[in-house]
Amino acid sequence: MADAYVALADGRVFEARARAPGRTRGELVFTTAYTGYEESLTDPSYEEQVLTFSYPLIGNYGVRDERFESDRVHPNAAIAREFTDDVAEWLESEGVPAVDHLDTRDIVTSVREEGAMACGIAAGPDATPEAAKEELAQCVEMSDHLDIGKQVSTDEPYTVEGGGEYDVALVDCGMKGSISSSLAERGADVHVLPYDVDAETVTDLDPDVLFISNGPGDPANFESAQALVEELSGEIPLAGICLGQQIVARAFGGDTEKMAFGHHGINQPVRDLETGQVVMTTQNHGYSVADPGDLQVTQVNVNDDTAEGLKSNECAVVTRQYHPEANPGPHDSLSFFDDVLEMAENGSRTPATAD
Repeated sequence: MADAYVALADGRVFEARARAPGRTRGELVFTTAYTGYEESLTDPSYEEQVLTFSYPLIGNYGVRDERFESDRVHPNAAIAREFTDDVAEWLESEGVPAVDHLDTRDIVTSVREEGAMACGIAAGPDATPEAAKEELAQCVEMSDHLDIGKQVSTDEPYTVEGGGEYDVALVDCGMKGSISSSLAERGADVHVLPYDVDAETVTDLDPDVLFISNGPGDPANFESAQALVEELSGEIPLAGICLGQQIVARAFGGDTEKMAFGHHGINQPVRDLETGQVVMTTQNHGYSVADPGDLQVTQVNVNDDTAEGLKSNECAVVTRQYHPEANPGPHDSLSFFDDVLEMAENGSRTPATAD
């Protein structure tokens, strides 16, 4: 007998096996990655979502905290064809519901055809289809999570030391830890700041570059970070990744839009428009830049032509929609961090090529 139920916005209710008990809800998305489940589950960009793994077995190399991207699991729940005991026990210890033994191919196909959708989950001894439907009824759109930045950002500033060759002011909108470590490995002291930091705090640091991190939700709700970029553009070189690119684009008069089901995986091909080079990338986002404003599009997704890279030589701006730090995933684009620090050295010159 099933002891878990997954209710979808399309009216269907899936029976499943509870691996970690609880009731919850969120936007249902899927990832095509077949490795890196620890990194995905600790990625703050999955906040307020229910993460489905398309790969059938999750957990076949255990759970090691040195692979974590943050200090907790961020999706509200996790779904797989089968979780190993290691992953199930980890999620239960985190208080995150997890279910398996259901047809994830059907779920993934539905999301691809209908888009990311609301989802309710009830798992455990007292779970019922009605309980899952009750959770579904309380689910809200991602754009309505107005304070999602507060849920994932640091409360207090701190510094990741890398030798002091550069000073990077990194606005934490839901930062993956491998972003700060990638910069620190290249000699930068990374000053991690709250998502709503003001311009005076940043300028007091006198950084070589202002960096806007990845994060969850609708970029239109990160008004403080957008205002910060607007105020400091042209004064400090700017960089951004994922949500950071979207925020920077909005600050330069551009616009963003919700994608049907987003990009979540480790094999997204991206073409550089100047060199013609194609690199494989790791991505996790549900919004994209619809209009770059005063910025130039430098890279596009091969599959759907969405903007993957932006720049401004005049204002010293360079951004990426994907994750060059790629944990997990390919390392084709790691040189982005070298380009960011080169831009900081030169003050007002953005690198001519992407990677």
